[in-house]
Amino acid sequence: MSDKGETGGATGGATGATTGGATGPGRRSRHRLISPLTRRILAVNLIAPAVLVAGFLYLGEYRRGLIVAELKSLDTQAQMFAGALGEGAVTVDSITGERLVSDIANQMVRRLVATTGTRARLFRSDGRMIADSRILTAGGTVQIETLAPPEDPDGAMSRALHVYDDIVADLVPTADVPHLRRDDASSSGRYPEVRSALGGEAEKVVRAMRGEALMLHVAVPVQRYKMVLGALMLSKDSRAVDQAVFEVRRDILKVAAVALLVTVLLSLYLAGTLTRPIRRLAATAEAVRHDHGRKVNFSALPESDDEIGDLALALREMTEALWARLDAIERFAADVAHEIKNPLTSLRSAVETVGRVEDAEQRNKLLSIIREDVDRLDRLISDISDASRLDAELSRAEPQPFDLGAMLATLADVHGATRDQAPSLRLDLVADGPLAVNGIEDRLVQVFRNLISNAITFSPPGGEIRLTARRDGGEVEIIVDDDGPGIPDGRERLIFDRFYTERASGEKFGTHSGLGLSISRQIVEAHEGAISAANRRDGGGQTVGARFTVRLPAAG
Repeated sequence: MSDKGETGGATGGATGATTGGATGPGRRSRHRLISPLTRRILAVNLIAPAVLVAGFLYLGEYRRGLIVAELKSLDTQAQMFAGALGEGAVTVDSITGERLVSDIANQMVRRLVATTGTRARLFRSDGRMIADSRILTAGGTVQIETLAPPEDPDGAMSRALHVYDDIVADLVPTADVPHLRRDDASSSGRYPEVRSALGGEAEKVVRAMRGEALMLHVAVPVQRYKMVLGALMLSKDSRAVDQAVFEVRRDILKVAAVALLVTVLLSLYLAGTLTRPIRRLAATAEAVRHDHGRKVNFSALPESDDEIGDLALALREMTEALWARLDAIERFAADVAHEIKNPLTSLRSAVETVGRVEDAEQRNKLLSIIREDVDRLDRLISDISDASRLDAELSRAEPQPFDLGAMLATLADVHGATRDQAPSLRLDLVADGPLAVNGIEDRLVQVFRNLISNAITFSPPGGEIRLTARRDGGEVEIIVDDDGPGIPDGRERLIFDRFYTERASGEKFGTHSGLGLSISRQIVEAHEGAISAANRRDGGGQTVGARFTVRLPAAG
């Protein structure tokens, strides 16, 4: 029974190694068009310039400055035009006194703004508009409307930048547009700024139009000898501002494109200097793994004076050490066979002789020799199998059904009574009845004592260890959570390897042999269960502890 169990374990181990190595489904192809290392280097090198370019493209403060400059220019023009109208478009009536003359004002307004690209509207003191630079009144009324350019070669880029503005506006605090109003005065023809100008106060207003365009208004009073005769309002859209911002962005994109191209080329060069020797290292390691005659040529390995050269040297030394270990194992096996063969030969000779000897004294001597040889074999086998004693015990022992919940409760009580300064242990049994499993109770106790001890090692002072057990279909699931630093990424499986150690900071070196979790996995798998490790993370993705999960077949 014992020999059969040990043979099956060895065979299963060898089969598992073969399946998980050369032909396993988890094996990844090493022939890639672009290696993951190259992709990571490109990503890391491109993040910084991409963020910088994105920040430069968002020119909110620059646009605000241009709008302020446009409003100041409009205000200066309005003051000059209002002074000219106050002197040249006013008549004196014996009944009404001084007032603005519509015909004269209309002609003056159109001539004053002819070269400025702005729209001027003149209002009398009663609020009625008497002149508009976009309305001609010679023999009728004709309204002038500025048409959009027939072609917009940068239209796609401009639309893309507008979309970019919308996205960034939700992420980055925007530069406030001065004098911005959301009221749509143009639809009603009533302008609050005109009323302010008729009251003697100049006012600037910026309104958001359809399509996110802006319209800039400046209203100033038209006065003659300090008497307000009307109000002049100059208006101008933000196309010139938007075009200036767009041209700056376009120049930034040109420079950024060159910078990104240089970054990509340098990144590819850097990746090549790293991936080529690493591929050679990988190929050499693969050759070592499949080599049977120790004919691997290490001269192809890089010998540079850097970390890759150190890695190549380490691979060469590791392979030589592995071959030396294999030689030692072969010698050990030969020595074991020789040591066992000697007592077996003596024992066989004594057994063959004892049946033919009639003298009682001689027979007793032969029986004594047989006992001595048996004792010698027993001691020899015990010494040889000391490292694999666990496999032998698990293969010999008969599993018995027992209540896993009661066992965990006992462990929790023992911990509570002896924990001293250790973290507290909380047990949650999520079950209506017993959590029965078939197994060797003493060995499963060893598993959970190892896991609790491991959690105690990594838990901070005042931390808490949570032990949860529940029934999940045909299995019993036990979870051990701690509040420690967690498991280094990518090492969730390595921690179950023999002699692997990842100890807490400040712990004395050599305190642990690195066999605890390996033995735990060996026991759990002998019970046809599974054990795994993972990190617990909070909502932000930060590691807040480690989690070990054990799943065992339920009894019944």
